[in-house]
Amino acid sequence: MDTLKSFSDDCYNCTNYLGLMERINFFQKTSQRIMEKKPLDDLLSEILEASKKLIPSEASTLFLFDRESDSLYFHIATGKSGKKIESEFLQMGRGIAGWVAQNRLGVKIDNCYDDERFDKSYDEKTGFKTKNMMCVPMMIKDDLVGVLQLINRIERDVYTFQDVEFFNALSSECAVAIENARLVDVEVKNEQIKYELATAQNIQKKLLPSKLPEFDDIDIAVDLIPAMEVGGDYYNIFKVTNDLTLFFVCDVSGKSIPAALIAATIYSFAETYFIVNKDKFSLVDFVASLNKFLILSTTPDRFATAWFGLYDHKQRTVESVNAGHTVTYYYSAEANKINEMKAGGLFLGSFEMPYNSETINLQNNDFVFFFTDGISEAMNENEDEFGEERIKKLMIENSSLSPEKFINLVLEDIAIFRNKAPQSDDITCGIIKRIK
Repeated sequence: MDTLKSFSDDCYNCTNYLGLMERINFFQKTSQRIMEKKPLDDLLSEILEASKKLIPSEASTLFLFDRESDSLYFHIATGKSGKKIESEFLQMGRGIAGWVAQNRLGVKIDNCYDDERFDKSYDEKTGFKTKNMMCVPMMIKDDLVGVLQLINRIERDVYTFQDVEFFNALSSECAVAIENARLVDVEVKNEQIKYELATAQNIQKKLLPSKLPEFDDIDIAVDLIPAMEVGGDYYNIFKVTNDLTLFFVCDVSGKSIPAALIAATIYSFAETYFIVNKDKFSLVDFVASLNKFLILSTTPDRFATAWFGLYDHKQRTVESVNAGHTVTYYYSAEANKINEMKAGGLFLGSFEMPYNSETINLQNNDFVFFFTDGISEAMNENEDEFGEERIKKLMIENSSLSPEKFINLVLEDIAIFRNKAPQSDDITCGIIKRIK
């Protein structure tokens, strides 16, 4: 028996590159599963079956730690004896798993019957013969989530220290999976979810312009206020040519890291598209190509709504494409009237389809106001929505304000409307106003 206080360095010095590649591939698949919303039993079954394939073993067992009773219970066991021990409780300190849980240390045992901590009663109850074992705690920082076991190494007499490296890493992945599944069900805020949210916020911030560009003919302002639980709002401004500037805002389905990564995908696509098509840029083709790219690179349940506005500084026009997004408003100063910009198509990332656009002439003091549904659907304590009529009223009554002052006014008005109600979604809004 070897007590494992730290990872062995053997894996990193080994010459078995095929095994290392298998490990990388395994964790890529595991990460994808963690991102999926599914029942906890199904998720853990997939992980344990994968671990038995990666580290060939006769059986695998997962114990969950119950904080209230300070004990372990068989959440799932796979192998010849699995069904016979399902859902049994195990006291802390009892057997190998109990010792691992109590001491927060992993073990590799070459002969279980020679180890005094081994509890033979489970073999006697099930008829299963335990020969050797790896058993590791599942931890998130200092918190115990449960214990993982692999039993009876296949193709070898005992488990190797490279096996230990794989299994320790797996235990960390599984711990995260369990806690994420629990958080979905009971909305428990722990350190792991805080870490994920912080990561998503960092991704979101890095994708946004660090400073808005300045123009002689138009004045612009954009603001994004993330919700406590990071959503998928994202905006950017790209100078396509000296005469063309692209504005866009999108709202990605879902929250946290998956939503932030899709925003990163949109950013990367845009950067690449501009390099390839800078001299022959077509807004409609750009949107259609982005839609196809998201269909290929994301899962069907991940999609984005978006609004794209291409400003032509010579023609003083805005070409607009709305991809299933909240309506964008155009204010005409001469008519003191608000028009809706709806032409486009469905949201991005689900179906291949053609998109169309509409073009408006931007006269002096005209402006375009774009936003996400975090503005129009902001709720107060009575669950009343801020609504689009309030937005239109603010635009009419405050059309003379600069874009920056108008954005500040809108955000202040929403805060007053919400009162003590929490912000439930990202809030993003922006203005493109012609000044000469």
